[in-house]
Amino acid sequence: MKHNVILVVLDGLNYQVARDAMGHLQAYCGAGRAALYQLECELPALSRPLYECILSGVPPIDSGIVHNNVSRLSTQRSIFHYARDAGLSTAAAAYHWVSELYNRTPFVAARDRHTDNPELPIQQGHFYWNDHYPDSHLFADAEHLRLRHAPNFLLVHPMNIDDAGHKHGFDTAQYRNSARSADIILADYLQGWLDAGYQVLVTADHGMNNDRSHNGLLPEEREVPLFVIGDAFSFNPDAAPTQTQLCGTVCELLGVPHDKPACRELLK
Repeated sequence: MKHNVILVVLDGLNYQVARDAMGHLQAYCGAGRAALYQLECELPALSRPLYECILSGVPPIDSGIVHNNVSRLSTQRSIFHYARDAGLSTAAAAYHWVSELYNRTPFVAARDRHTDNPELPIQQGHFYWNDHYPDSHLFADAEHLRLRHAPNFLLVHPMNIDDAGHKHGFDTAQYRNSARSADIILADYLQGWLDAGYQVLVTADHGMNNDRSHNGLLPEEREVPLFVIGDAFSFNPDAAPTQTQLCGTVCELLGVPHDKPACRELLK
């Protein structure tokens, strides 16, 4: 069965903080309508390499996107490519590095901020470039894309948790409260997405450390959450998904041909 999918990547969100601070998502878990899994992010624990990993299933040492300053189009097949080539529609409200990976590089704000082009992998997009761009605005951007275009696959990628971590560090009220804020914003949209038939995954690229950075092997840097919400998921407590399986798992949900690893134990 084919499903529409929304993938939310909460940039910089550590697993422990997600588990302890995101009460709305945890309410779905407590009601048996969602499940939370712990993932270990690939290395290096940096944003652009892990956007590529999540969206293409390829770890950084194989994709060549090995740090944040590698600014070029991806050479890999992503969820956007598989979906578009299968005749499905794609959209993203995301940081501009996602546009640079899959649509056009370098990012030119006047041309690329608002994207509407069925020939591109990301056909509809709202892209931002300031890390403090408000999560509230980003989720509204995403909902605009959903309501206007009803995409089969929608990426939602806010940055304020990561921004708070870089400014204040991992073990701070500001970092935890930024996660709480994202959870509250999600509460405005999540049930509407489910009612519209979307399957929802909420994850992160990497975590954060007390040095106000990330790139190493500390658990707070590498352990990230994966919430799965929707009637296509098994909520199997024994499933052990990996970050490199997210691309293939989303493709399985979309019902599109792909050649990437998937965690089928997550699915009914």
